[in-house]
Amino acid sequence: MPWLREGTDVSAETSRRLACDAGMVVMKHDSDGKILDVGRRTRTIPTAIRRALTVRDEGCQFPGCGLKYCEAHHVKHWADGGETSLDNLVLLCRHHHRAVHEEGYTIQRSSDGELKFLRPQGWEIPYVPPPPPLPQDPFEELSVLLEGEDISIDASTGFPTWEGGPLDLGWAIEGYRQL
Repeated sequence: MPWLREGTDVSAETSRRLACDAGMVVMKHDSDGKILDVGRRTRTIPTAIRRALTVRDEGCQFPGCGLKYCEAHHVKHWADGGETSLDNLVLLCRHHHRAVHEEGYTIQRSSDGELKFLRPQGWEIPYVPPPPPLPQDPFEELSVLLEGEDISIDASTGFPTWEGGPLDLGWAIEGYRQL
């Protein structure tokens, strides 16, 4: 199991996630602590590729997410021979990056370049379109919509109109069922 300098154990998948875009030298030791091998420095993502990745993906690519602050992820990990190229990279938010490395989620790129996200059970996660953009002035649009429906909202709109007695749940459910 990999460990940090002060001796803290780190799982292999956590190490892989942290090394997605980090400089790191791996040293292998024998059971007596003698250094057996000092590996090569891992490849970090060059600035130009990172810029192109940010422009291309515009946020987390996990279906339904879209957060803007993201980490670069190798679809085929560099430790498995994956290249640090735009075609082999995808942006993931921290939550989904961890899910891919440590919770069993996987990403596959099809021959046409489309990404396929899979749950740990192997089920494909369907594409979720991004939410529509917010209007420039949502209050103005809401006011126009309410006026068109002849709905008036004022300071007393949220107050109940009954005398404050307990709710007759049976009556309420029956009224709801008749809708």
